[in-house]
Amino acid sequence: MEPALDPLFDELTVENLRRRPGSKWRVDPDVIPASVADMDFPVAPVIADAIEHTVRHGDLGYPRWEEVHPLRTTFADRMRERYGWAVDPADVREHTDVVQGVQVLLHLGTAPGDAVAVHSPTYPPFHHTVGAMGRKRVDVPFLRTPAGWSANTAGLADAVAAHDCRALLLVNPHNPTGRVLTRDELAEIAAIARRHDLLVISDEIHAELAFAPHRHVPFASLDDDTAARTVTLTSASKAFNLAGLRCSVAHFGPRRLLTLRDAEPTELYGAVGTLSVVAAVAAWRDGADWQARLLRVLDRNRRRVAAAVASWTHDPDPMPEATYLYWFCADALGLGDDPLDEVLTRARVLLSGGPVFGEEGRRHLRLNYATGAAVLEDVLGRLGALAQERAEGTRP
Repeated sequence: MEPALDPLFDELTVENLRRRPGSKWRVDPDVIPASVADMDFPVAPVIADAIEHTVRHGDLGYPRWEEVHPLRTTFADRMRERYGWAVDPADVREHTDVVQGVQVLLHLGTAPGDAVAVHSPTYPPFHHTVGAMGRKRVDVPFLRTPAGWSANTAGLADAVAAHDCRALLLVNPHNPTGRVLTRDELAEIAAIARRHDLLVISDEIHAELAFAPHRHVPFASLDDDTAARTVTLTSASKAFNLAGLRCSVAHFGPRRLLTLRDAEPTELYGAVGTLSVVAAVAAWRDGADWQARLLRVLDRNRRRVAAAVASWTHDPDPMPEATYLYWFCADALGLGDDPLDEVLTRARVLLSGGPVFGEEGRRHLRLNYATGAAVLEDVLGRLGALAQERAEGTRP
């Protein structure tokens, strides 16, 4: 039986998507983009209503937040309700996005020349940021095993010791592989951090996009020592498609770093705007029904992509356990030295991947499947034609 369509998410057409002003669909008129990590779905009605109400009946002047910022209390409530993690709102601060949060923390918590461990393949802005800030990036490859992607904790321990790392940039759920690290894996990483006194910058922006039976565990929730060395970064932007509103939060476990941040001039790191806070609060407080429907659609789509990849190769890459991004080897399509360009040129599909994700990404592609069923079928059909050409020996 064919998986059910959901009119809230599947009534998308390429023609309408091309009218959008965002960066994802600013492509040639015969190209289908499945690259930028934005979802194609319309904004959740509860968020749209909250923004509209604020615009029509509220105040868009300088905001005066409550004594405790509403975003901080909403984040704390969210962590308690979803993960049983007790967060003090006083330890939470706002940034425009998670990348800015990483940069702030590298600035405050490390020095130029310090080594920073990063799992690879790596989300490209992080891959770039560490080096651009004068830190030494130490790549620790995820390992492909018969059971799926492994976090390679043994390799992490060796790399941290060999390079005297001062920080770990942890991305969980992982972008781009989609792995959700288990509590046991996180405990092994926490032990490494404790032995080497690492600052852990934990990007958990994809946490709410984990598929059952996989369950996200906030790294800082493991124990007191882990909490005291971890800054957790997250946002409603991925799970509710709000990236353009530029709003994220950081929970500071290390008191020293929070003191350093608060000692900086008030406006140095910018500030979040009224509408971005309204949207995030509405998402986290009232978006449960919309999000449940979203996850059913994303689960259906990831399984559809998995079936397609399995039809292209006898050794398909593992299905993601979270996110709406599918990471697979370009060899499945019989592609040459520049698979991204070849997919774009021959199939007119824009994917991401390649060496911007690190050396481990050189032969891999990342497909964003957060789109309607018909659009996804168009993408998979175009890619499948490449695999068919390879199978028939008719590749140009």
